[in-house]
Amino acid sequence: MQEQMVKTQAELETKTVEASAGGGKVKVTANGAGDVIAIKIDKEVVDPDDVEFLEEIVLSAVKQAVEQGKALTQSEMAKLTGGLF
Repeated sequence: MQEQMVKTQAELETKTVEASAGGGKVKVTANGAGDVIAIKIDKEVVDPDDVEFLEEIVLSAVKQAVEQGKALTQSEMAKLTGGLF
């Protein structure tokens, strides 16, 4: 079982999830290990007079992507362990 868990964890690093915020103007991609691997920001939301808005939507998208990555990991591990963890 431990060998299968290691294999699954390695596979999760290659699986990605994407989250967006600000009406899709900010997109964040994370992997199943919970690592943020890409952030795309539409230039329309870059307003030098409202940096706080950009910060908020980037943070929101990052949080969502990390949560989705964790959920993916939990789902895959539950398959392995039969829901024991």
